[in-house]
Amino acid sequence: MPLAAIGQMCSTASMGHNLSQCQKLVQKASEAGAKALFLPEACDYIGSRDLCKPVESSEFVLGVREEAKKYKLPVHVGIHEPAAGKKVKNTLIWIDEHGDITQRYQKLHLFDVDIENGPSLKESDNVERGHQLLQPFSTALGKIGSLICFDMRFPEPAQALRARGAHIITYPSAFTSPTGKAGHWEILLRARAIETQSYVIAAGQVGVHDEEGKRRSYGTSMIIDPWGKIVSQLGGDDGEDGHWKDEGEIAVAEIDLEYVDKIRRELPLVRRTDVYPEIK
Repeated sequence: MPLAAIGQMCSTASMGHNLSQCQKLVQKASEAGAKALFLPEACDYIGSRDLCKPVESSEFVLGVREEAKKYKLPVHVGIHEPAAGKKVKNTLIWIDEHGDITQRYQKLHLFDVDIENGPSLKESDNVERGHQLLQPFSTALGKIGSLICFDMRFPEPAQALRARGAHIITYPSAFTSPTGKAGHWEILLRARAIETQSYVIAAGQVGVHDEEGKRRSYGTSMIIDPWGKIVSQLGGDDGEDGHWKDEGEIAVAEIDLEYVDKIRRELPLVRRTDVYPEIK
C-alpha cells in the first residue's frame, strides 16, 4: 500500500529558511518511500503580507517545485498568492512529480478570532476568501479533497468532497496553541474522518513564528484513518519557552483504499435527504 508523508515545520518571515526546511522534508519523505508529501498551511512565510509573491517569481515555490522534480515526489503545500487590492490569497497547491503545479485551492473559511487571554487574529483583514471547492483529484494515494485549517470547523465542505468521490481530506494548518490544547484540533479532525469515512491528513505548523512570540502554532500533525483512528502523529510545541527547536520532521502512514471501501460498505451512511438538503 502507498505511503503518505506529513511534514511539520515552523515557518518564519525568512522565505529562505522556510524553503530550507521544506527541502529537508522532501528529502526525508523520499527516503521513507512516500508517494506524496503533505506540508502545512503558509509554508512560504508567516509574517508581513509584503513577502507575498506570484508563484512564477516566488523563490520558495520555485525551490519546492525543483525539489519535487528532483525526487519525483508530489508535494501538497500551503502558500500565499497576490489577490486584488492589498489582500493575499491563502492557497494550497499540488506540485506533481514533474515539478508542475496542477491543482490549486483557495481557503474558504477565514480565521477571525479574539480569545480572552489568548490570540486575537483577523485573517479576513488581509486575506481574500475563496469562492469554490476544488474537485477531488486523482493521485497515487487515491482521490484527494483539499481544505485548509479553519475549514475543519465546517463539516459541509468535507462531506461535499466525500460525495464527489474523495478518499482523503486534507487540512494543512497553522492551528493556534490555545485552541489545540483545548482539544479542538484532534476532536475536529477525527470527527471529519469519521463522518466522511475518509482518511484525514493534517500537516501543521509548530512553535513560535516571530521574535515577539505573538504567533504560535500547535503542531501535533496527524494522519487519521476512516474509522477515526490516529495512525501517525508528530509532537507539539513543547520546546523551551515555547520555541520549537527541532528541524522539520515527517511521519508516514499507509493509505488503504480497500479499507475505505470496507468502512463505507459495512457502515453505510444513508442520508435522509427527504428531510434535510442533500450535500453535493
